[in-house]
Amino acid sequence: MLSKSLGRLSSGSKLTSPQDDAAGLAVSVRFDAQVSRIGAAISNLGNATSFNQTQDGYLSKVGKALDRMSELSVLSQDVTKSDSDRSLYNAEFTQLGSYVNDIATKQFNGVNLFDGTALNVTTDGDGSTVATSGVNLAASAYTTATGSTVDTAANAATALTNVKAAIDQLSTDRANLGANLSVMGSYSAQLSVLSDNLSQANSRIKDVDVAQESTNFAKANILVQADTAMLAQANSSSQSVMKLMQ
Repeated sequence: MLSKSLGRLSSGSKLTSPQDDAAGLAVSVRFDAQVSRIGAAISNLGNATSFNQTQDGYLSKVGKALDRMSELSVLSQDVTKSDSDRSLYNAEFTQLGSYVNDIATKQFNGVNLFDGTALNVTTDGDGSTVATSGVNLAASAYTTATGSTVDTAANAATALTNVKAAIDQLSTDRANLGANLSVMGSYSAQLSVLSDNLSQANSRIKDVDVAQESTNFAKANILVQADTAMLAQANSSSQSVMKLMQ
């Protein structure tokens, strides 16, 4: 009893050997594995959330570029401007288009951010997934806008129509990203609650009750000491009897 109590107190576990609670040990092993898998799923969701947040950060910059491009498209339609003036607007317009096209090639840890691929993100410890909407900056709505020019009034009018279409597409893409982030936040919160509850259930099976086990240890220690004292007394009595016989 003393050895078992000492083992439990030193390890913090009631299950120092399978014979302590065979069924409880089996359940605890499964709980440990499930909690580990849930932790991995939470990590995956966190990385996917960072991926979508990175996408949204880039798209916010694309939005500002498109806003300026639409402004330049209107400025170039000013009847008081010459084509020489419009060439200056066109230079900025073209540079902004190149900036948007460059963002379309960006990656996150080697994964393309804007190729339109829908990613399947794990949502639980059993490997279930949810498909998240992708963003494709190579879509025609974007490439048509970035390929436009504002070097003439007529081209500027066409460019304005194209840029407005790109802005509409951008608003849809950012809304989809917001939906992705909302769903992954819900899954992550759900898994955190499940992990906490499983850990608590597992703790009740295997974690030692320090107060109770300390009492058991003290009781066993007293019994051992009393037993030792009794043996010592018995040995002393035997020696006394031997002296009398001599």
